[in-house]
Amino acid sequence: MKNIKIILSPRGWLRPDYSLLTSLLKAMLKKLITPFEVLKSPHNLALIAFWLVAVIGFWYLSTTGQKHLLPSPQSVLKGLGEEYQEGLIPHIMSSLILCAQATFWALLVSLPLAYLSTLPLFHPVIQGISKFRYLPLTGITFYLATSPLISSGRAMQVGVLVIFMSVYFVTSLLSVISDIPEEEFDHARSLKMNRWEVLWHVIIRGRIDYAIEILRQNLAIVWMMLVTVESIVMSAGGLGTIIKNADRYANHGRIFAAQLVILLIGILLDYLLSELRYSFPYVNRTQK
Repeated sequence: MKNIKIILSPRGWLRPDYSLLTSLLKAMLKKLITPFEVLKSPHNLALIAFWLVAVIGFWYLSTTGQKHLLPSPQSVLKGLGEEYQEGLIPHIMSSLILCAQATFWALLVSLPLAYLSTLPLFHPVIQGISKFRYLPLTGITFYLATSPLISSGRAMQVGVLVIFMSVYFVTSLLSVISDIPEEEFDHARSLKMNRWEVLWHVIIRGRIDYAIEILRQNLAIVWMMLVTVESIVMSAGGLGTIIKNADRYANHGRIFAAQLVILLIGILLDYLLSELRYSFPYVNRTQK
């Protein structure tokens, strides 16, 4: 290695000098434990690779005994292969379609509600709607399951997800609107904008990247709830159905394999929405 020098020991032996390498490692360690330190991309990738190897290694070692909390990597890979042969891809597509349907209807409901909160007539009502986030999932699911307006299991699944996503989306967007600096409104008024133009340019158009960020955060909640909702009505299929069937036979390898699939898809969706937000030219990527 170019950072290691060969020096002569007091007894005449040749031995390497690791002082330069040690200083480099100390400098790197200092960066790793310094708050708000920004690492270069190669260092970030190396750090991710290190933790990935460490987690997989710990997982493997923790499953070598007689009793262990997690299934072994071998059983998870076996379960993943079995799920693929039994139709994993159609179940993934079913979950993605359900998530897309719920997201579409939730945005169609929550965006107008959040923007209407700027009108005094609707402000108290929409503030009250934001408090619905304290409602339990079980009660709403039971109501929708027995409602004559719900014609199918898929409609019930979409309805539950839309209600929860809309409430959280409205709550988050109301917070974004209330945090807009007064200087931005003053600047818009100095440009002779009327109040409807201020609403469009400052709140709707000017905070579209925040709306995408809120969508990214709430999509994680919906994707997490997907398993619970799909396990209620199993005839519609989905990743929740796979987990429910595996749980019935206590097949922990298949359960863990399905969870890993859900996690990886969630990470991919999160990345795509993050890139969509930072595709706007006025958004600073360094704040990512």
